[in-house]
Amino acid sequence: MLEGTPAVALIGALLMSAVLFLALRWTFGTGRNQPAPHLPDPDDPTGDGLLEEVSRVPTEAAALVLRSRLGDAGIRATVGRADGVYRLLVFHSDAVNARVVLSRGALD
Repeated sequence: MLEGTPAVALIGALLMSAVLFLALRWTFGTGRNQPAPHLPDPDDPTGDGLLEEVSRVPTEAAALVLRSRLGDAGIRATVGRADGVYRLLVFHSDAVNARVVLSRGALD
């Protein structure tokens, strides 16, 4: 009457192990679908990524005035510091317009 019990127990244990393995794999998976960490572009010597330099000024106050002028024109800009000068950085698509806005101030 109990002749098939070891086989059923073995199949049940294997099935339970498979379910447990899949549940743990789903919970604590390898994370291969996670985005890779950002690696710097070796072809970009400045390391600015999507930003492009449009001006360099010697003081922080001057950089903030220029950033304000760009902001008034609707151009997003940031100030970075490198080698003792302040750099005005904008997105590549805004670089031409930013140079035009900054040059208008120089001609006034």
